[in-house]
Amino acid sequence: MSQPTQVADDEIDLNDPKVRAWFEQHLTDLREDAYGPRIQYQILAAAFVVGFIAHVAGHLLKSSAPAEPLGLLADLVYTFGFALWTAAVVVVLLEVIPQVKRRQIRRELEAYESTRRNKSRREDAM
Repeated sequence: MSQPTQVADDEIDLNDPKVRAWFEQHLTDLREDAYGPRIQYQILAAAFVVGFIAHVAGHLLKSSAPAEPLGLLADLVYTFGFALWTAAVVVVLLEVIPQVKRRQIRRELEAYESTRRNKSRREDAM
């Protein structure tokens, strides 16, 4: 996805026809990024992967390098990795899954209220 042309101070020139065409072409993706959870999910996935890799690398370093300076570094990498990937899991369990569930319930509630309104309109019309 190519970026639109920019003017000084990182401001986008919305009067430029090329910029306007780019926005029109990418409008759906931009709206999803701005209002949807896609960025949050990407960051959580990246945190999980980086944390898990650091955790495994720290474990391998700890088991192979018992010397003090390298052992301390291995312990730090191991602990950082463990904290990062477990934090990503906790966020998914406490934030993402309930948010998805709330969205499902909200969608069903709105559908129910819509059918209820339509039914009352039909009854009033009779």
